[in-house]
Amino acid sequence: MNTAKHNIKVLVAPLDWGLGHATRCIPFINALLSKGYEVILAGEGPQAALLQSEFPQLPVLPLKGYKVTYTKHRWLFPLKILIQLPRIWRCIHYENRWLHEQVQTHSIGLIFSDNRYGLHHPGIPSVFITHQLCVQAPFIWMEKWIQKIQYRLIQSFTECWIPDAAGEINAAGKLSHPDKLPPIPTRYIGWLCRLQTLPLLPTFLYKYCIVLSGPEPQRSYLESILMAQLKNETEKILFIRGLPDVSELPAMPQHITCYNHLNQKDLSVAFAQSEWIVSRSGYTTVMEILCLQKKSILIPTPGQTEQTYLAEKLQQQQLAYSVTQEKLDWHTATRAAAVFPYQFVAQSIFQPDQLPFYLKNLQAD
Repeated sequence: MNTAKHNIKVLVAPLDWGLGHATRCIPFINALLSKGYEVILAGEGPQAALLQSEFPQLPVLPLKGYKVTYTKHRWLFPLKILIQLPRIWRCIHYENRWLHEQVQTHSIGLIFSDNRYGLHHPGIPSVFITHQLCVQAPFIWMEKWIQKIQYRLIQSFTECWIPDAAGEINAAGKLSHPDKLPPIPTRYIGWLCRLQTLPLLPTFLYKYCIVLSGPEPQRSYLESILMAQLKNETEKILFIRGLPDVSELPAMPQHITCYNHLNQKDLSVAFAQSEWIVSRSGYTTVMEILCLQKKSILIPTPGQTEQTYLAEKLQQQQLAYSVTQEKLDWHTATRAAAVFPYQFVAQSIFQPDQLPFYLKNLQAD
């Protein structure tokens, strides 16, 4: 392993839209550290807490998030996002000003921005990480309008890296394989997975591992739905609430083992010990499930068109079973999952050893 020190300081900053953007940055951070780069992280709230718990030796600069919130009612979701657009736009301009200050203060020489549109600098190589180049919208004209604005923002970066396979067998479908790519060098780098593939166990410790994530109030709403339905369950369940910055745990029935958060090492063990994974259909979770080839039950966040598309696509390909939150009945869903004909595809995982080649080409652009 090449651990020679580099003079370049690398900033890694994920979007604060759930925990997925932060967790999928972990393989990048590990790869950078293994190659001897000095890494600086940025974020706030649960995302910063998660990164700090995984990398206690690294500095985490305070950076305001977009603070996107959801609604309990799916039909109100587009309006809820529309109302927040002015604040999101202000946040993009703020983070660009913030970046210029941090470049001077910390001598940053390379930037990885996971879906944060303002983290680019005219004199420094910057990589925009995203899988969503075709945002799902109710109308085609709206999708094209959103993409036009999105590409105008992305073109300020040096390169765009897409965490997916380049070919027809991929995880995100048309989300990551639009008809038209951004007007900058674009690279498919494979799936990002922070979890280790552990040896198969002769028997599972848990029947189901439930992993919650995503913005409020939908995270808490799904938690309350599940807890109400799991009271009379008899199978052993591992319940991970997705709250890395919370210490108190709620009272749980005896058959449920509960944690607010697990680091990547413990979560790898938890996945290996569980027969089924139950979670949102966020893209980061989808990549981890595909990489580990686990049976899963996916529950899209109501109104989040990307998660709905991914859940439907994966079910059609027999890669996962899905059920909507509105129709979620635990016993019905688990019985259907038990007879679902799961299929597993060839893995296309990000290879850290490719990182020096990517960076060499990036700095030559």
